[in-house]
Amino acid sequence: MTAADKATPALPASAISFFERYLTAWVVLCIVAGVLLGQWMPGLFHTIGAMEVAQVNLPVGLLIWVMIIPMLIKIDFSAMGQVAGHWRGIGVTLFVNWLVKPFSMALLGWIFVRHVFAAWLPANQLDSYVAGLILLAAAPCTAMVFVWSQLCKGDPYFTLSQVALNDAIMVVAFAPVVGLLLGLSSISVPWDTLITSVGLYIVVPVAIAQAIRKALLAQGKATYQRVVGALGPYSITALLATLVLLFGFQGNAIVEQPLIILLLAVPILIQVLLNSGLAYLLNRKLGVAHCVAGPSALIGASNFFELAVATAISLFGFQSGAALATVVGVLIEVPVMLLVVAVVNRSQRWYESP
Repeated sequence: MTAADKATPALPASAISFFERYLTAWVVLCIVAGVLLGQWMPGLFHTIGAMEVAQVNLPVGLLIWVMIIPMLIKIDFSAMGQVAGHWRGIGVTLFVNWLVKPFSMALLGWIFVRHVFAAWLPANQLDSYVAGLILLAAAPCTAMVFVWSQLCKGDPYFTLSQVALNDAIMVVAFAPVVGLLLGLSSISVPWDTLITSVGLYIVVPVAIAQAIRKALLAQGKATYQRVVGALGPYSITALLATLVLLFGFQGNAIVEQPLIILLLAVPILIQVLLNSGLAYLLNRKLGVAHCVAGPSALIGASNFFELAVATAISLFGFQSGAALATVVGVLIEVPVMLLVVAVVNRSQRWYESP
């Protein structure tokens, strides 16, 4: 194997794939399909929902692994050695990801779910909606960041090192942050289920993905890139299948109150714009290059919604408001992040001005 084969693989192609570009449309179709199937075949969905071991739904657990592992294969933990070269941009992103985003989302959930929109939401699900929003904000984005970074001509080494560092932190920080914020929000914390979810949906998939990555790179960079590209559609398909199951269980609630999805989208939208703007301005204040500030802002705003969906289902169940809230994050992720990319690209001259 040549030295070139051992080098860190380049980021995926900058163009968004067909599935990714129209992810919002697929999610809408999954909402419709799931609701209809849930009404027509309730027995099937109840059977699937009952396939649990230690509060983990086996079909969903399998789908989550198929969804997450191809994304984690792209992560190069050796890239963390480059952190020192981008310490200001990395510092801004870590500050926004771990000290601003989860707490600001908890605050927005309290404002909108428990007060502003409370009259239009089911009273028995208010805590669950807040919990779902917290889970969404506590999981920094992993795979889609590579796409956003290339669309704004971001520094690939910064992106790789930042994502690797975020994933390493998430292994130890996700459960404590979620537990703290749920406690502050007066929501009971099922610690055993939360820790199990971290093991099943972070630790084990990371270990499997890194073993696969090492085996693929041993066969050469071309093999690695070909397999990673081939696995992409399976990841998105598993996500969509999970959403069909989720909306099959959520069907009655959505039919009765279709406004719920729109109301839950409001705090998520505000949170994305707030955190991306904060990261972008902080980077400019610190004199960080635009090619670092762009992905820094995007990493600070986007979410690892696959992990959030999986954890919400494990903690609160298919029919919970928490599961629905995390799915709303999937619904608006692509169009909102493309908006942020457009702002970053069009503001480059202003950003670089004295």
